[in-house]
Amino acid sequence: QVHLVESGGGLVQAGGSLRLSCAASGRTNTNYFTMSWFRKVPGKERTFVAISWSNGNTVYADSVKGRFTIARDSAKNTVNLQMNSLKPEDTAVYYCAVKILPTSTRYDYWGQGTQVTVSS
Repeated sequence: QVHLVESGGGLVQAGGSLRLSCAASGRTNTNYFTMSWFRKVPGKERTFVAISWSNGNTVYADSVKGRFTIARDSAKNTVNLQMNSLKPEDTAVYYCAVKILPTSTRYDYWGQGTQVTVSS
């Protein structure tokens, strides 16, 4: 079992920055996990934001590319999402998720989410 807890959300003005953190506990050898961030707006489906594979590769959604950075700290069992140049359309609940097997089509564990609100 892996327990994920997100933090760092809040209210920020457009153009500002926030840093989200996701702490993993339990079966926490996160070095081998695939770790990702998703976000969800009420009334819409959850969407992919960024992924970090155990080999160091990362991929971002086009909507956040160049503004967001995903980074994992294996010593602390955390994955962070640095969000810069925030826009009102980035407003959402942000979730971190973990896949044990990188080839799996589904995520094994999810956090409870943290609210990010960007005012115009």
